[in-house]
Amino acid sequence: NGTVNDLAMCGARPLYLSAAFVIEEGFAMNELWRVIVSMKRSADRAGVSLVTGDTKVVDRGKGDKIYVNTSGVGVIRDGIQVGSQGAQVGDVVILSGEIAVHGIAIMAVREGLEFESPIVSDTAPLNGLVESMLEVCSDIHVLRDPTRGGVASALNEIADSSRVGVNIRQDSIPLSEPVRGACEILGLDPLYVANEGKLIAFVPPGDAQNVLACMMQHPLGKQARIIGEVVADHPGIVLMRTSIGGSRVVDMLSGEQLPRIC
Repeated sequence: NGTVNDLAMCGARPLYLSAAFVIEEGFAMNELWRVIVSMKRSADRAGVSLVTGDTKVVDRGKGDKIYVNTSGVGVIRDGIQVGSQGAQVGDVVILSGEIAVHGIAIMAVREGLEFESPIVSDTAPLNGLVESMLEVCSDIHVLRDPTRGGVASALNEIADSSRVGVNIRQDSIPLSEPVRGACEILGLDPLYVANEGKLIAFVPPGDAQNVLACMMQHPLGKQARIIGEVVADHPGIVLMRTSIGGSRVVDMLSGEQLPRIC
């Protein structure tokens, strides 16, 4: 899903993927088959083809079982210009759904944590959602999937690249109660937790409601919300209106809250 989403965030329609496997000596064949079948299922869901690949075997104890690297190719139709430098003053910021689910789910598995309500990764291919959005508005300025560093880091990167300010509202950011509770217990800010099935869109104000309505009709955008807007003030800085009425700067993540997971 990661490579498919990288292409979709450029406004491209993903077509083909390659996969390279680095396999540790002694890795069980049934586990390898399970990985391959999972990749095939995900590719079918995204509507892309796995067309080429490579394998390398490393000595026992030198490969942490298995690494998989993917690359992808897609096409961008005429008239689509999406990029991190494209945010404009007045743009409306739309988030496609509840944040921090994937990062907390991965942490729970890695650390053997159990919560009262199970938290399952929301990883998903976003190309179908993006295609629907571009059908409604071909002038979407920025698309970003907030993976490592979460929503906060993605917004900071866009604000810095476009030299604009971004204002967001804490109460508008969708966050499930199980994830909120897990973050409170673990001392994590959900704005910085990784996502794998969500996107942020910067949309011209005249198209925002139509794009939002389109997203909410898609299975991966049912919980989409407008969370803020682009302003001329404080270029390169993200400000958040808190739930108690104050304001705070949302900084770029320093270091990593979680080990690299995507």
